[in-house]
Amino acid sequence: MTDVPKSRLRELVGLELERHDASAAIGDTGAAWWALERAHILSQPDLPLHLRVHWTMLGYAVRQRDLREVAGQTLRLALAPIGSLTGRIPVGNTGRSNVSAFEAMPIPADLRAAIDAETRP
Repeated sequence: MTDVPKSRLRELVGLELERHDASAAIGDTGAAWWALERAHILSQPDLPLHLRVHWTMLGYAVRQRDLREVAGQTLRLALAPIGSLTGRIPVGNTGRSNVSAFEAMPIPADLRAAIDAETRP
């Protein structure tokens, strides 16, 4: 992923986390996870932000009593620092337990456009 200024990255992730909170508050589980997945994609280049998103995912999985997702997020919390240190972050990965933690995935077009807009000279 191209380098996005960290302040803008935090802002974009923050917007997705707000979407998650709003969706979770009204019981829209699908939209809540969708926003967390988008936050995850954006957070990948910044380890503290990436870990924050996984903690949020873990907390939501616990509240949903989704044991598979709890296990997946626990594993990803352990793997994220290793991936960051070795430069082996699977770009575009949604961060959920229903996909491999090692699989790169396409970045949604609107997120790609936001990232590209921030990296243009």
